[in-house]
Amino acid sequence: MDNSKILIILVHPNSNASVVNKRWLEELNKSPEKYIIHDLYKAYPDEKIDIEAEQKRIEQYDKIVFQFPMYWFSSPPLLKKWLDEVLVYGWAFGSKSGYKVAGKKIALAISLGADDEDYQANGKYKYSLAELLRPFELTFEYIKSDYHVFFSQFGADMQVSVDWMEKSVSRYMSYLEKL
Repeated sequence: MDNSKILIILVHPNSNASVVNKRWLEELNKSPEKYIIHDLYKAYPDEKIDIEAEQKRIEQYDKIVFQFPMYWFSSPPLLKKWLDEVLVYGWAFGSKSGYKVAGKKIALAISLGADDEDYQANGKYKYSLAELLRPFELTFEYIKSDYHVFFSQFGADMQVSVDWMEKSVSRYMSYLEKL
């Protein structure tokens, strides 16, 4: 097990065209001694997940961050497929399970195009980001992992300045250091 590194599971269908996720990846790649990046869409362009390889990967790390853009008020579809296929009965949960993810620190790092005001009870989307992410929270609690409050960056669809982007990177790196 590698307790010193954080596994970043990137779930972005087109990270090269991304503004925020692409910049976050550039920063993460500067510290390979701290972060291991696993890009699900590059690893599985056909979406045929190697379940055993994914389970072995998860078992190697104590800290895991799922990094993705908000898609239709949830994650990109490959993450849902990954959760369904990798976190299975007998491995991640169940009476005969080893609860292989139990105690592992799990977090989400999410980029959103809209402003944070849109994700309020009185905002455009009527719900907070925390409310929309409850299924993830419950999933990770169900498998007895140590779910941490998510990291979010709103406003990715706006005209972002270099200063705005660097503040986002700084906030994200600080979040990861505290995980």
